[in-house]
Amino acid sequence: MSNLLNFSGGPGVLPETVLEQTRQAIDAVPEVGLSILGISHRSDWFAAVIDETERNIRQLLRLPESHAVLFLQGGATLQFSMIPMLLLRGRQQAADYLRTGYWSAKAIPEARREGNVRIVWDGEPTGFRRLPRIDELTCLETAAYLHYVSNETVEGLQFHDLPGHDSVLRVCDMSSDFLSRPVDPERFDLIYAHAQKNLGPAGVTIIILRRSLLDQSPPGLPVMLDYRAQLDAHSIYNTPPVFAIYVVLLVTRWLLNDIGGLERMDAINRAKAACLYDSIDRSAAFYRGWAATVNRSLMNVTFRLPTADLEADFVRQSTAQGFSGLQGHRSLGGIRASVYNAMTPAAVASLGQFMLEFAKSRA
Repeated sequence: MSNLLNFSGGPGVLPETVLEQTRQAIDAVPEVGLSILGISHRSDWFAAVIDETERNIRQLLRLPESHAVLFLQGGATLQFSMIPMLLLRGRQQAADYLRTGYWSAKAIPEARREGNVRIVWDGEPTGFRRLPRIDELTCLETAAYLHYVSNETVEGLQFHDLPGHDSVLRVCDMSSDFLSRPVDPERFDLIYAHAQKNLGPAGVTIIILRRSLLDQSPPGLPVMLDYRAQLDAHSIYNTPPVFAIYVVLLVTRWLLNDIGGLERMDAINRAKAACLYDSIDRSAAFYRGWAATVNRSLMNVTFRLPTADLEADFVRQSTAQGFSGLQGHRSLGGIRASVYNAMTPAAVASLGQFMLEFAKSRA
């Protein structure tokens, strides 16, 4: 198999240039002479890594100083708890949650440990095949905050509009589409994204946090779960995932210097997704896209074949051709092709052609 044909939903493919630099860093970081796996997190070199990675993210997002950047551990799953600890604990208002798929559903039980949660919209009755229209949402302007997932990796659903009111704190799990397209950070109060989709290997989670939120931190938070302590320590309160953060640095350099920014990345991603959706639509009697057309994800292309046997054969034949990671999530089944930032247009075109040929051979 080839890294170039890795369509896994996560951990996802990384740019070849980043992989090469990472290989070198495992042996010895050029400017240090030591392996990245053995460099102290208290070194001046690593402090510079944190600083540059934050600067690069700020440049990519055009992020104002009103928002802080943190590099934390525990994955997005820990944020399911940390966010309501900060914004819901001890409050009378309910938090509004959108239940649009597998991962947004995972966040809700953890929030309920801290306070009242209101499900503004639930996609389960429709089989999580679509997202709510903006006019379907009855978000309360008195809510403690609104939480949603911008891209549901399992079902292949992505918001292309911004839900909620700007007068209510907007919290978004962008784990699978962060830095894949431009966003207006001023319209978000807290963004979180684990690294294993577009940013780097598992181990680090990036938080974009409006600094003023910290004024309402409740007393008694465990220090490791207190954003204030993490910010005061510049994301080095305890031993951080040095390796994972270093790879994120390399990816942000790639986005800035090789790709040319998020507008260009977005255009590339749209073209890649369109290639696969075209193969699905051209073989509509054979492939059935899971997500409603208007909600199709640019990151995760999900579809079914007429029978489970054909889906198993599709996976076998695609694997024999060198493709990997195409089996759907265990909770949904089917086929899923994840076309994150580092997936090349050439690899996507190869998969699209394979899909057309496979459908024709089984017609």
